[in-house]
Amino acid sequence: MLANITRVKDPRIREYIMPSRIVWKSDDIDSKIESDHLLLENRDGQVLINPEEAVCFYNQGRPASILLDFGIELHGGVQISIWNCVRKNELLKTAKVRVRFGESAMEAMSDIGGETNATNDHAMRDQVLDISFLGANEIGCTGFRFVRIDLLEEDCMMQIKSIRAVFLHRGLEYKGSFKSSDPLLNRIWETGAYTVYLNMQDYLWDGIKRDRMIWIGDMHPETSTIQAVFGDHEIVPASLDYVRDRTELPEWMNTFPSYSAWWIIIQHDWYMQNGDFEYLKQQKEYLISLLDLLGEFIQEDGSNTAPNPFLDWPSSDNQEGVKAGIHALFTLAIEKGGNLCIYLGEKEAGSRCRQYEAKLRQQRPWHANCKQAAALLALANIMDREDANKKVLAVDGSRGVSTFYGFYMLQARAEAGDIQGSLECIREYWGGMLKLGATTFWEDFNIQWLENASRIDELTPPGMVDVHGTYGDYCYEGYRHSLCHGWASGPTAWLSRYVLGIEIVEAGCKKVKINPQLGDLEWVEGQYPTPFGNISVKHVKQGDGSVHTTINAPVEIMIERH
Repeated sequence: MLANITRVKDPRIREYIMPSRIVWKSDDIDSKIESDHLLLENRDGQVLINPEEAVCFYNQGRPASILLDFGIELHGGVQISIWNCVRKNELLKTAKVRVRFGESAMEAMSDIGGETNATNDHAMRDQVLDISFLGANEIGCTGFRFVRIDLLEEDCMMQIKSIRAVFLHRGLEYKGSFKSSDPLLNRIWETGAYTVYLNMQDYLWDGIKRDRMIWIGDMHPETSTIQAVFGDHEIVPASLDYVRDRTELPEWMNTFPSYSAWWIIIQHDWYMQNGDFEYLKQQKEYLISLLDLLGEFIQEDGSNTAPNPFLDWPSSDNQEGVKAGIHALFTLAIEKGGNLCIYLGEKEAGSRCRQYEAKLRQQRPWHANCKQAAALLALANIMDREDANKKVLAVDGSRGVSTFYGFYMLQARAEAGDIQGSLECIREYWGGMLKLGATTFWEDFNIQWLENASRIDELTPPGMVDVHGTYGDYCYEGYRHSLCHGWASGPTAWLSRYVLGIEIVEAGCKKVKINPQLGDLEWVEGQYPTPFGNISVKHVKQGDGSVHTTINAPVEIMIERH
């Protein structure tokens, strides 16, 4: 019967998650909830005609309300299974409820708008609706950890069997791993991996609450993390192709020339990881045309006149720094794109790229004390790496770090030999989010937000600051701010690359260099996924400061030890 019906299988799985705790509930003569401890039991969503022991919501003058914590950031919705809704002994077939999702406890308690800027942008997280008696009612599809439920039906008692989160995700095995003598770094690696894992939905999204879209520039930290955790996954080429096919040249991906440049860099890094030459060949026509389009904006003196320059939001007020960063980004993209042309046997296109790159390298723009710009200039070998680190990147510790470009700041510092400074930055900056109760990394963070800050998993006490509702800027003010944003996952990829020391030398991981750099760590071990299987390594610091390394790698991989 279904033969002539178009069907698309959802690659994700559904699981149910019970609440881990009750954060708050109404409890007075006009609004109360009884037997709410049952919500924390492992109850299914199936109801029968005769009610069992029930959680009872009473609206006797004002809404009966409860705030539930599911313990960890999730993507999906909530299932509310109810037996009956009764008003003065009259059975109601529906009851009006309000459901509010929140990535923080305070967001789930908020109203739309106002100074804290709660929104329903991109996914409904605050709605009033009718739910049916004798039903398992499913509501919402967004990113959340907390859910507030209000019974709005006046003079009504509602009997609930269970309230469960509907967890929608890919169900993937983590192939890569990282463990060290520092539990905080281990937790940061795992949190970055989980942040990207949640964003692997229909396509590779930037955030599961907002924007739920494919932003190519944002994808590079995400694809770097996917390489370290999963090795290969179809969602990456599917997402790259989705935006490519909807960006007809001379248009720019996501409207930014810089994001088109990031598409080239991702293609290069993805090929080095997986060695999928058939996929690379599919990119040839678009890739070469895009490289030549970038070349059109490179002047004879090496200046770059491409429109709409953008690195990330925190750097956008420093236009001189943005200009320098874009110059370095173009240099990196054209250098890596030229390499791809050579791999493809397109010598003429590769030669043009070398000419574009040579023009760009005539210019050595000033970083304007912008850490984003200095990082890219160092990585592009336009600025001396030790100077970049000493004069810009290491100045004032984690101040000026951003969740997106922090990845490149860490890379540039590592390339300058400052592993210890990088580890301290990771602990302070990404660890700062964990101190505030984060279970995924955020769209934005400023180390100064820690001062007098309340945790996101509690209702803000008087005299303390609600970090989520108070801070944020540009497109992510207040509660609109995403607390699960894939571009913030950089430390996961960085720890695998520089501390585990896994560097891909030949496409498809055919040759891999292993150069561990432990900083103040006593030991580190982990796995890195390749097309041939996992590379397993363990590095232990010896009494004289040297590092003893044990390697177990597939026979197809040539290992080069530093």
